[in-house]
Amino acid sequence: MDKRLEAFEKLLDIMDELRAKCPWDKKQTLESLRHLTIEETYELADAIILKDSNEIRNELGDLLLHIVFYAKIGSENNDFDITEVIEGINKKLVQRHPHIFSDVIANTDEDVKRNWEKIKLHEGSKSVLSGVPVSLPSIVKAYRIQDKARGVGFDWENPQQVWDKVTEEMNELRDEVESGAGIEKIEDEFGDLLFALINYSRFINVNPDTALERTNKKFIYRFNYLEEQAKKAGKSLHDMTLKEMDVYWNEAKKYNADDKDPSDDG
Repeated sequence: MDKRLEAFEKLLDIMDELRAKCPWDKKQTLESLRHLTIEETYELADAIILKDSNEIRNELGDLLLHIVFYAKIGSENNDFDITEVIEGINKKLVQRHPHIFSDVIANTDEDVKRNWEKIKLHEGSKSVLSGVPVSLPSIVKAYRIQDKARGVGFDWENPQQVWDKVTEEMNELRDEVESGAGIEKIEDEFGDLLFALINYSRFINVNPDTALERTNKKFIYRFNYLEEQAKKAGKSLHDMTLKEMDVYWNEAKKYNADDKDPSDDG
């Protein structure tokens, strides 16, 4: 037997055994697993950003377990089983890649995206944007909305147009803040600015969620270094001036989060 099939069959057998005998696994439902699946997805996302191949492998395994778990519960409820799950995605992939499995021509990834959206509408989607999950985090959702609109040709023509829009939205936000506008109006303009920045990110091939998360990790690393150095000096951040803290902050900026401790001169 193919080693891949053998490994997958073993996973299915283990799942059957756990569902039958483990008190915790026996209690789980689709609903109880939901938040755990979301957590595992974010853990995979973290591993990808860190480029940790071992953790990526481990987190993929955790997600695969969840898929098998959901399918097991579905089979118990006579709703669906793992075979139907796999057959469903097989069918979808073939249908939505006619440039591979039929005679449709698609020479670029943009051609593929346009074909994909046309097929989804033909399959019964009410809107190009209907495939964007409501519960997605706002930055990810904005990026997906814009990307899907682009798939049907609704997009800016060049990066300069988008940057001009960013500048326009930034000025509008500043004007509202300086004029003392209400919080709702300021929030509205702030949202427009974020949406425009996310739009621009697509034109410079930057994923905004990944970019922001890298900045989050960078800030955390530098702030932790600041705390550590203050502690070594017998100082409390509460009692330090911003100028004093900036000394350690600027020192930390010389290093990346995966470098050795900046204070280690060895």
